[in-house]
Amino acid sequence: MNFTRKLAAALACAAFAFTAYAAGYPDRPIKMIVPWAAGGDTDNIFRPFAPAFQKALGGATVVIANIGGASGTTGAREAKNAPPDGYTLYAVHDYIHSTYYTGVSDVNYTDFEPVCLISATPSVLTASPKTKWTTLKELIDDAKARPGQISVGATLGSTSHFFPAIFEKEAHIKFKYVSYDGLAQRMNAILGGHNDLTDGNLTQKGKVDAGQLKFLAIGTEKRSPELPNVPTFKELGYNVVYAVSRGLMTPKGTPADINAKLEAACAVASKDAAFAASMKAQGTDVRYLDRRAYAEFLKQNDVLNKDLARDLGLLKR
Repeated sequence: MNFTRKLAAALACAAFAFTAYAAGYPDRPIKMIVPWAAGGDTDNIFRPFAPAFQKALGGATVVIANIGGASGTTGAREAKNAPPDGYTLYAVHDYIHSTYYTGVSDVNYTDFEPVCLISATPSVLTASPKTKWTTLKELIDDAKARPGQISVGATLGSTSHFFPAIFEKEAHIKFKYVSYDGLAQRMNAILGGHNDLTDGNLTQKGKVDAGQLKFLAIGTEKRSPELPNVPTFKELGYNVVYAVSRGLMTPKGTPADINAKLEAACAVASKDAAFAASMKAQGTDVRYLDRRAYAEFLKQNDVLNKDLARDLGLLKR
């Protein structure tokens, strides 16, 4: 047998092995890495998604592993370096772009294979009840009178940093940023009155109703039916529309047949009634995109985040 035939035979055997492997997949627990602490937004979205997802995979066990640290980079690195065998999933959101371009992380979205997008959560500028403002105008007037003194709790380089920074630029004001590793830490800080502002969402509505927090403006095109009394930035004259999009990825090199199985399970899980109800309660839109559409979304979002980092004076790459 000459070299060409030997190579063809070897490739055929490899293709058969991958197909056979995919046919038996999954046959052991799958780890879903959430790169933030338990109780944060990303964790609260993927936990109700996991039961529907594992059911769609034929009952395979999906174990959520919260691996926080370094603005989500610790979990991202572990996911990137995991074997590309379909037994490690990466629960990601837009921070994968923003932290890369701001120099916080060395992990890029191209280090992974896209599987599916599942949700989008509009951001709400949220204030401590200890602040004196009741409207966005009052905040802006105060910020202009005290430049650099109003504190914002944020995960530096991430979406919770970009969202208020976009508003900051639109309103021609200056904030002081205080770094926290994820929403759970930021919420504890603002509830304790240690910061003036943070990036929140509808999951804090109960705390707003109880007087523990204040919603000033939401980053949607139109007012949310769940928050009819909260104005949009746009209606107040500021071009700020912002939502955090979340999806699943696998380490680079994961076989296409495996990713196809995961994609199919995502499609079924995204239609699950219990998952939809949980997302509605969290002010999150179920937004499913398949692998091809998600890949295009990631490409466009990467360009957008690079441009935002440059516009905000945060670009390091």
